[in-house]
Amino acid sequence: MADEGFKRKLAAILSADVEGYSRLMDDDEEATVRTLTAYRTAINDLVQQYRGRVVDAPGDNILAEFTSVVDAVNGAVEIQRELAERNAELPYNRKMEFRIGVNLGDVIEEEGRIYGDGVNIAARVEAMAAAGGICISGRAYDQVENKLGLEYENLGEHQVKNITRPIRVFRVLSFPGAAAHRVVKAKEAVGKRWRKIAIATGIVALAVVIAAGIWQFYQRQSKRVEAAFIENMAHPLPDKPSIAVLPFDNLSEDPRQGYFSDGLTEEIISALSKVPNLFVIARNSTFTYKGKPVKVQQVSEELGVRYVLEGSVRKADNQLRITAQLIDAITGHHLWSERYDRELKDIFTIQDEITIKILTAMRVQLTAGEKARVLEKYTNNLQAYLKILEGIQYSSMSKHNEAIERFEEALTLDPQCAVTYSWLSWENLMNVWFGPSATRPQSFKRAFEFAEKCKALDDAFNGCRQVLGHAYLMKRQYDKAISEGKLAVELNPNSSISAVLYGWTLRSVGRYEDALREHERAVRLDPLNPISPMYQICATYNVMRRHDEAIATCKKVVELNPRYSPAYFQLVVAYSSLNRMDEARAAASGILKIYPNFSVEQFAKAIPYKKKADKDLLVNSLLKAGLPE
Repeated sequence: MADEGFKRKLAAILSADVEGYSRLMDDDEEATVRTLTAYRTAINDLVQQYRGRVVDAPGDNILAEFTSVVDAVNGAVEIQRELAERNAELPYNRKMEFRIGVNLGDVIEEEGRIYGDGVNIAARVEAMAAAGGICISGRAYDQVENKLGLEYENLGEHQVKNITRPIRVFRVLSFPGAAAHRVVKAKEAVGKRWRKIAIATGIVALAVVIAAGIWQFYQRQSKRVEAAFIENMAHPLPDKPSIAVLPFDNLSEDPRQGYFSDGLTEEIISALSKVPNLFVIARNSTFTYKGKPVKVQQVSEELGVRYVLEGSVRKADNQLRITAQLIDAITGHHLWSERYDRELKDIFTIQDEITIKILTAMRVQLTAGEKARVLEKYTNNLQAYLKILEGIQYSSMSKHNEAIERFEEALTLDPQCAVTYSWLSWENLMNVWFGPSATRPQSFKRAFEFAEKCKALDDAFNGCRQVLGHAYLMKRQYDKAISEGKLAVELNPNSSISAVLYGWTLRSVGRYEDALREHERAVRLDPLNPISPMYQICATYNVMRRHDEAIATCKKVVELNPRYSPAYFQLVVAYSSLNRMDEARAAASGILKIYPNFSVEQFAKAIPYKKKADKDLLVNSLLKAGLPE
């Protein structure tokens, strides 16, 4: 039975990448990115001219599909002709030559992307092509053999990775640089006709043609990423380099491998977040773009950042293909791009390479200590790492028990991994707040033990300090809670969660203005997922007795998520304090719809306010609105 949301179809697939791309980047990164940008624009234009579409273009790779194999091969020949002309103007060591593979095969289409053996075979055929050359599969050859007037060389059958049956491969000979080069002959014939025309029509016609050529050249060059406008930014640009890391696309055939691409994205965000002179948007905001066809310009303007990183992951057995590209959204320029074809065991090295390349491209300088902390790995055990990624995925879905199970499995594989303990502490804290009443004491005990173990293993990891600080707050050990929360923020100034929890602690001890600053900073770090910090701002306004502002803020929270119950508690407090009792009772009914067995007494026990007046404000307001004691 066909999977919902998937469409199968027969398509001609063109796969292309740059031969020697790493060498070009090592030699001159900026020149390589400029050339790649111009060449990709030219390729995209030619694909469209031959009735195809570019499906994906991460790094130096281009994937396109056509409804006709004839169009695909014609397009491939024209692409190599165009690029050969451009390369003729470059020094030998700066020539950028693409390999192209074409296949006819069955593919799965989902939200504009294509997957399946048809795509994989095109990539394998591409790998057999020479620099500047074209290879096609046997199925493609059968469709074009006598239709294009090209010549081919039979390379025989090849057994390729992850494909059961051998595939036939043919080299296309009639392309720039090949022996039987009919394209060049055709160009020479055109050249002779052009000379006659030029003589006949004179200098004026020649000038018109040259002007048209120049115009077309600049048109091709201008088709780069559409630049963002600073005046359109939803938030002011930070006074230091700012970046949003978009979720890496999962190009694996198995959609369930999405946890791996998500995990890679989070690891890069986590590493960059440790850099003090860098502003990094939180994971929750960038993941709102997951699976959506968004423009870099849109991301930049909505999040208020200059740089955007995007990429893709294709995982098959123990093999990885990871692509990444960094874009300056203000100028529309690609600053850096790379493709990594490695084994799964190299994932840690790839993460480090991507992180350092990003920082280098943005000209962010690190001290030796900062670099060591950014590149520090919490585990070298690959299987433990994969279990942690699965656990993080379940945590993001609020499936706390499933997350705990995966983290416990990771712990058996690497019992010295501090990050695993921090996640286990966090998930148990979530069960304290949202789990069954009977299990809360045990969950809190385990949360505190895991947090302390995390700190003992790695006292420089902000996640340990973050969960330990919140655990101390729930134990009413306020000085320790403030100390740990402050350290968490200092160790990772880009963590919105650390900012939210530290602000919560500051409010609980009566430092209201400091709390507001932390919560406002958290909103800026996570602008598309501001529910939690905005709720905290609302709660802080209430204990500051600024109830009108509390109402305005909590209403925004309810608009974003009508079932976010903490907002209703604060609305009850604000309305009751202003004697707007009809509205207070309406908000109270919202609480009972979500928690029909709600008890003010049980709620009061969970509120960690140090000042009796602040706690009394909440309790009396809830009782005044008619909520059961």
